[in-house]
Amino acid sequence: MDRLKLFEKELGYIKDIKIKEFTEKALLKLPEYFFEVPASSTGKYHPSYALGEGGLVRHTKAAVRIAIELFRMDCFKYTDTDKDMIIASLILHDGFKSGINHSKYTVTEHPLIVAQFIRENTEINSCVDEDIINTIATNIECHMGQWTYDYRSKKEVLPRPKTNMQRFVHLCDYLASRKCLELNFDVDVTRESTANYPKG
Repeated sequence: MDRLKLFEKELGYIKDIKIKEFTEKALLKLPEYFFEVPASSTGKYHPSYALGEGGLVRHTKAAVRIAIELFRMDCFKYTDTDKDMIIASLILHDGFKSGINHSKYTVTEHPLIVAQFIRENTEINSCVDEDIINTIATNIECHMGQWTYDYRSKKEVLPRPKTNMQRFVHLCDYLASRKCLELNFDVDVTRESTANYPKG
């Protein structure tokens, strides 16, 4: 499986060469299961397109696609670098969803595992500034939004989003996980325009 080819479209949205290189290196280091498992280990959560083999990849692609759509709106004012960091965060956010040893079920602390992975792995993070790494890592740590508690221990184990960018990353992940929202992957995002948005 060519991991970079699989995410060619999503990586293509990243304009900064160094952030793109970082994201590519990180993708190549993710566990094999990331590319095989469904987005929901029990099947209770996520829309139908994100279930079954490769579902987590499709969920990830959907989250990025939602971000690209929301970037069109005037109410989300992000610089090109901000957008690149958001896309990188979304591509990598569930990279260790089943933990380091491929648990049968989703590991609650998976956002922390991904963040630690990208912070400590100099093989992937040496190509970008520390501030960018920290921003991407904190975006990922907070991507679960209000769902911060471990269901077994009942303890709060994840941080909540604090910045607008962290909330935006969570919003994209949240929308990509809603059963009521299906995504048409066949529509070419480059051909759509806000000028075509229906008025009234």
